[in-house]
Amino acid sequence: MAYGHSDGAPTAIKILIAGGFGVGKTTMVGAVSETGPLRTEEVLTEASSGIDSLAGVEAKSTTTVALDFGRITINDQLVLYLFGTPGQDRFWFLWDELALGATGAVVLADTRRLDDCFPSVDYFERRGTPFVIAVNCFVGARRYEIHEIKQALNLESEVPIVLCDARQRQDGKDVLIALLQHAGSVHTGRAAARVNGR
Repeated sequence: MAYGHSDGAPTAIKILIAGGFGVGKTTMVGAVSETGPLRTEEVLTEASSGIDSLAGVEAKSTTTVALDFGRITINDQLVLYLFGTPGQDRFWFLWDELALGATGAVVLADTRRLDDCFPSVDYFERRGTPFVIAVNCFVGARRYEIHEIKQALNLESEVPIVLCDARQRQDGKDVLIALLQHAGSVHTGRAAARVNGR
């Protein structure tokens, strides 16, 4: 997939960073963004108890209520705009707006709470949005083989899985590169299918 315009202006690509509550979406956007990320975090209060489950993320004190936004320049031809989605069910009404025009998505997963990423996987599968699974390797979490994670999530064989530390800029960049490669092959395959009338 070639990037860049004939006038020399870089191509802007929109990418979603999705996943369950407390999986590291805000952290990843902040780690890779070359500018100070825009965050819409609010402090968790007693009003959200019983609504936002803190199981497995008991130390979490804030939550994203709209989106996180960051930008990273890959090269002269390519700029990525990152939109971190809110993780709780009650903010899912925002997802359709955030997903408009997205080239692909990163679904962050925590192996201690793998079920939390199922809604994101289902959402992108239904929309036909190319995505990769980025397993955020939290300290103390059990490590699994890639094929075990793929089987547990019932993923198509072509969906990439990348192990990462969402706090590390290089890990985040590696995840984004894997997504761009995957999305490029998916979009190229779809274009070829249209040309061939399938």
